[in-house]
Amino acid sequence: MDVTSVGGTSAFGRRALVVTGGAVSVAWAAGGVAGAENGSGAGARSGPGVGAGAGAGVTRTIRGTLPPGAPDYVYLPVDVPSGVRELRVAYRYDRPAVPPGAAGNALDIGLFGTGGVAAGGAGFRGWSGGARTEFFVRGDDATPGYLPGPVDAGRWHIVLSPYTVAPGGLTYEVEVTLVPGTPAVPAPDPRYPPQRARGRGRDWYRGDCHLHTWYSDGRRTPEEVAALARAAGLDFINSSEHNTHAGHRHWAGAAGDDLLVMLGEEVTTRNGHVLAIGTEPGTFVDWRYRARDNRFGRYAGVIRRAGGLVVPAHPHATCVGCAWKYGFAEADAVEVWNGAYGAEDEAALAEWDNALVTGVRGGRRGWLPAMGGSDAHRDPEPVGRPQTVVLADDLTRVAVQEGIRAGRSYVAESSSVRVDFSLWDGRARRAGIGERLAVGPDSAVTAQLTASGVPGCTVRFVTDRGALYTSPVVGPSGEVAVRWATTSSYAAYVRAEIRHPSGSPGGQGPPGPLAAFTNPVFLDPPP
Repeated sequence: MDVTSVGGTSAFGRRALVVTGGAVSVAWAAGGVAGAENGSGAGARSGPGVGAGAGAGVTRTIRGTLPPGAPDYVYLPVDVPSGVRELRVAYRYDRPAVPPGAAGNALDIGLFGTGGVAAGGAGFRGWSGGARTEFFVRGDDATPGYLPGPVDAGRWHIVLSPYTVAPGGLTYEVEVTLVPGTPAVPAPDPRYPPQRARGRGRDWYRGDCHLHTWYSDGRRTPEEVAALARAAGLDFINSSEHNTHAGHRHWAGAAGDDLLVMLGEEVTTRNGHVLAIGTEPGTFVDWRYRARDNRFGRYAGVIRRAGGLVVPAHPHATCVGCAWKYGFAEADAVEVWNGAYGAEDEAALAEWDNALVTGVRGGRRGWLPAMGGSDAHRDPEPVGRPQTVVLADDLTRVAVQEGIRAGRSYVAESSSVRVDFSLWDGRARRAGIGERLAVGPDSAVTAQLTASGVPGCTVRFVTDRGALYTSPVVGPSGEVAVRWATTSSYAAYVRAEIRHPSGSPGGQGPPGPLAAFTNPVFLDPPP
């Protein structure tokens, strides 16, 4: 959820167009961009996210002020003539002191090409949010987060997104540089990671579906993330950059027979973030709406038609715009545990558990499975803490997605934690995690759990009535086996939690952080 804008400084040209609170068209003279007489000359710069294009360019600077209550997205048109090899953008904005409790300035940025800015993203060329102060695009290369491709003649748009605006407004400067020359040789067609890896047949596979690299606001390369995933004992991961699919083409070299790499996006709207998990390569999912616009269902459909899962992320996060406001009718699962376990996760777990009662008898679409993800961006944030452990028929994109959608999964803090949980009736019939067991109302049912890697923890069995069983503290071996008897009259579902000590004197007060939890097993009346 690391979305706070980062600022910086850059050299800006002398000539400027000034705009207050809106857009302005930046056009170059009929002579094109061949000479510096059409603007301030700007040689190639170097530095993070800046292209190494040869030759001087022609620069225009746009200055403006956005007031509190400015639109979520402000588009600055840029009319690009023919004969442009590279487009560069740099920006900065003021950060005045603000009264206690007031928001300061934070301004995100992206780019749309000649395909326009209409909903759906036909013209999308990249997004860096607040992670960079400069970027470039050209035929063979682009700043991470942006798509390489020709700088076509026509109207482009720089999109500014005032994430928060100080009471006195937000003053910005945007420098646009066009570098003339023969178009660069196009980049080779992208190679995407395969949709299967060497699996073990039907088995439990470990994954992390919420990760960031330098293709959005992370600081690691795909190869570095993949190495950390392997070290964490993961079998699969999902790329989830904020509001861009530009990184999709860079994952092929990080995948392998031992690691399935799925492609997706973290769709970062102003009313919550949603993970698109396992979409087709190159899928763009628009983010430019709020809950009041009633458009989320449309873009949830885009994710599904592209073969992906719709998973609201960190629904109780406290950062501005991060908490989930769209409801869960369109969701395939929900990210209950995000990164280091804390109060936000405890609130998400409670909300999810409260909703499980609606799935006791199946309801319109059944129940909503829970999952977890690390949301790791940079050191020292660990990849695979937590990890979602999925029962899948094989290590393929489709099989993993089916396991997540069915709720055949549990969430563990690391690969050292292993859990087996099921319900049994008196006729030796068994239902595992995410499944249903049909029994009479007074039939005896046994909940059975074995786990390892959880020294000092306690096991809790949670039902629609609350936590009805808590085990003794697990010994130093970290291994535990517990059973608990119930009936369907007493428990409509049972799920398991493994908790660390609470830290409260005498063990009183709120329960400790999770080491693992499972999706439920439902108890149904016989057909």
